[in-house]
Amino acid sequence: MPAKTTTLSEDVHNLYGYSEMDWAAQLDPAYAIARAEVRRLSVGEDGTLSVKVKELIVLGILASRGLQYGVEAHMRRALDYGATREELFEAIKAAAVPGGGVAYSVGVRALHALEQAGVFAPPTPPPTGRSRRGAATASPPSPPPATRRRGTATAQASAPPPTARRRGSTATR
Repeated sequence: MPAKTTTLSEDVHNLYGYSEMDWAAQLDPAYAIARAEVRRLSVGEDGTLSVKVKELIVLGILASRGLQYGVEAHMRRALDYGATREELFEAIKAAAVPGGGVAYSVGVRALHALEQAGVFAPPTPPPTGRSRRGAATASPPSPPPATRRRGTATAQASAPPPTARRRGSTATR
């Protein structure tokens, strides 16, 4: 009986730019096809979670394991599916709770590398006012934020109303 030949399809090529995975797929096409199906089921477009959310989860796990190159690759795919720089940073901050300092530092390095590569649009400077003579004028400095010392009460006219606590919860300072 002749051996079954397996050909590589477009689905087998990795989505993240890992060239070593394309190389490994040539060594064992059948395994690469099976792996592509698992990838499709885990981070593909089917399912309840969006691809963006799935990628944010994956990048948090990879950051916790110290895999910056993987974090960058999954950040890029999350961006392709609508993530913002702020969402990527929030995912890294969330991963730092269970993943510790390594998750935060690896994630920040990956995010910074993307910024250095020009992935994000540069921030636009705020508009400046013009005086009557056409010269640019600076906005007046805003007052420093009010500070509160422990044990003192201050009334603030613009303070939001207190929120109700759920039963059994305690206030934290």
